[in-house]
Amino acid sequence: MDIRSLVEALLCFDALAARQWVADAINSDLRWSDIARPSGLNPIELAVAAGVVEMLAQRNGQDPPAWTRDVPPLQEPFYLVKAAATMPRLQQLCRQEGPEPLRWRGILAPPEFLTIA
Repeated sequence: MDIRSLVEALLCFDALAARQWVADAINSDLRWSDIARPSGLNPIELAVAAGVVEMLAQRNGQDPPAWTRDVPPLQEPFYLVKAAATMPRLQQLCRQEGPEPLRWRGILAPPEFLTIA
């Protein structure tokens, strides 16, 4: 599966497409450590890719691919939920309780981000 599709959906705030990508990955028994480092991404896209892959690997009890360790955090916070940029309570929730693999990279999302209901 191409992680760039997930990153594109996330950066377009297309939650439905992003959740479907994750559901398809889980249903196909994807090994997160097999996700190749995507090429041609800008620093924000690469940080999102690394953070999301680490988060999903962690949630599925797997190791992330080694390349994610080499991706640096962003200089400015980046919200993966559009409303968080303008809602102080949601911002605080994302900063304090968001998924750790995202937070340490400066990528902010709510604690249950991309969980499948």
